[in-house]
Amino acid sequence: MNATAIDTEAELAELVRFRRELHSIPELDDDLPETIARVEDALRSMSCELLHPAPSCVCAFFDVGAPRAVAIRADMDALPVQEATGVPFASEHTGRMHACGHDAHMAMALAVARWVDRTVRAGSPKLARNVLFVFQPAEETTGGAKRVCESGVFERFSVERIFGSHVWPDLSWGTVASRPGALLARSSETHIHIQGAALHIAKTYGLSDTDSHDAALAAARFLVSERWLMRRLMQDEPCIAQFGLVEAGTVCNAVAAEAHLAGSLRVFSDEMFERAKRELRATLDEACASTGCTATIEFAEGYPPVTNDPGLFAEAAAALPELTRIDEPLLIAEDFAFYQRHLPGVFFLLGVGAPEDGDAAVCGELGCAGSALHTSDFMFDERVLLRGVDVYRKLLMLP
Repeated sequence: MNATAIDTEAELAELVRFRRELHSIPELDDDLPETIARVEDALRSMSCELLHPAPSCVCAFFDVGAPRAVAIRADMDALPVQEATGVPFASEHTGRMHACGHDAHMAMALAVARWVDRTVRAGSPKLARNVLFVFQPAEETTGGAKRVCESGVFERFSVERIFGSHVWPDLSWGTVASRPGALLARSSETHIHIQGAALHIAKTYGLSDTDSHDAALAAARFLVSERWLMRRLMQDEPCIAQFGLVEAGTVCNAVAAEAHLAGSLRVFSDEMFERAKRELRATLDEACASTGCTATIEFAEGYPPVTNDPGLFAEAAAALPELTRIDEPLLIAEDFAFYQRHLPGVFFLLGVGAPEDGDAAVCGELGCAGSALHTSDFMFDERVLLRGVDVYRKLLMLP
């Protein structure tokens, strides 16, 4: 066997080992000492330069002597979820779990790095670009990708393109899917504070709504009106605003003096983001004017939309005959978007759900994903990671 030949069984065993070791030590946000140590241990024996361009970020640069480079990104942080899978390699850290598959993303990147290492040492096949692997923190929280971009690491190594992927239980097992242009949404956490005036409900008899200063009523009117607003905006472009937290009042027999609403606005363009913010403010103002209340609304900057570069997507699609096109963009958010604002990038989804033909045998010892991302029993058959590694290898062979 030559130095770059692929032993599938050995590669799968290594993928499983990487993934299970990382799965057992989930850490949050930027606080990733064990995870960083495991990633560095795996990379240290390879012919790469290890560096830390941003806090809690690990990069590995493979120099093949080319004037330009391509990057592959993996995210390292986990979620504050108590694991309930019952697998032998379950989380060792109470209240934390890799419930979003970042352990799989790291495992695939490490396996591809191993392949690049063998390729560099063998000198054949000759890669057209140097390769930078980015293991970033805080995808689930503060957008670690933004800090990586600001570090200057891409300019230092002349990186001209970047690829990333996410395991996806809503797609059938082994499916590789994406689309040109908008793929995932911009997310903006939204907080509303409504100020009214406390008043015993007995004294509200005969008062007009405008004189009631009822913060709960203002909140209710806003929630109804914003649903109609979103339906109207959706006629022009997919978007959504939902408020999962609504709090008002302190006792049952007094008008609510205050109300707090928290939710999320999701859009696919900067233009719609500005329009939706403007019209949500107007809708809130109308609800408050009709109840004699005042309010403030705050929109977090959040993550930009994940938008695949059309030209790079066309190159990737030509190299990936197995690629499935997604018809409509999805309202999920991902901080890979920051990379795409910095340089051309393409993001893929790797299906880990039930197989299309219903063949349970394909799901192996762990079964296929039976629940959504971010849930306590999220699990999948690790053999699918070979498909993801193969995708990355094909993309790294692009000229």
